[in-house]
Amino acid sequence: MSSAAKRVLVVGEINVDLVFKGLGGAPTPGQEVLADDVLMTPGSSSMICAMGLARLGDAVTFHGKLGDDAWGHYCLGALRGAGIDTDSLRPDASLRTGVTVSLSSQQDRALVTYAGAIADLRAEDVGDALLAQADHLHVSSFYLQEALRPRCKVLFERARAAGLTTSLDPGFDPRRIWGVDLIDTLQAVDLFLPNEDELLAVTGRDSLADALHTLANGRTRTVVKRGRLGCVTLDGGGLLSAPAYDIDAVDSTGAGDSFDAGFLHAWLRDMPLLECIRWGSACGSLSTRGIGGTTRQATEAEAIALLAASA
Repeated sequence: MSSAAKRVLVVGEINVDLVFKGLGGAPTPGQEVLADDVLMTPGSSSMICAMGLARLGDAVTFHGKLGDDAWGHYCLGALRGAGIDTDSLRPDASLRTGVTVSLSSQQDRALVTYAGAIADLRAEDVGDALLAQADHLHVSSFYLQEALRPRCKVLFERARAAGLTTSLDPGFDPRRIWGVDLIDTLQAVDLFLPNEDELLAVTGRDSLADALHTLANGRTRTVVKRGRLGCVTLDGGGLLSAPAYDIDAVDSTGAGDSFDAGFLHAWLRDMPLLECIRWGSACGSLSTRGIGGTTRQATEAEAIALLAASA
């Protein structure tokens, strides 16, 4: 594939994922549930998206906060091992790196997160020099990044003024408040990448179509991830969709973040909209082949092969 390489700056949270696979049932207080397997992997929506982009061959810079601890150094090594530029990352002895426990099955997952350093990153920590080196800014986990959230719109406006395109994956709101500040932030965002539950919660709508039309602000394209149902976006007033792909799934952890990587990989190469959502769906589907969000992310060749086979 010919590509006009663009550098992506991912600004977001850093944490370790402890993935428990194949639970025999939902954990219940006072009882014990066995898992088939467990794995420690690089975690966080931001890291998984960044590593997915790098796996596809994109140039990626990552900026965030991490502790000067074993988990922080593990994450830093994983990012560097993926070929991601981490020059701006500084392990901080006053912080503790976040941890997420993922209780995963083939159908779904439940997450328990200790935010740690995640909540410490501020918009002001993203300097103009970082923006000047990038073509696109991606931010994940709007609701977990409590210090970034109040001025996230300002960060996107700065990025736009510097000539960057922008994208935002909101993630889940653990407090289930959601808030109108995200809708206001979208005024400065080119691509919004929620899953269906997040979209309905953010907009307060009951139907997918109503929710998409609610967010149609004349600038932001919203692409909705629907798991096994694929994905959908507005196109000319109607709905444009792409299916999920038939993969022998092992673990769904981080599939939405790998979707983001696949979509951005295509979108930054100016592919047609239908191809962009197909790329997102292919990369999200392929990522479920292994335990954790990063162990089996798609290469560009794997995504192309799956798309060709499904044409």
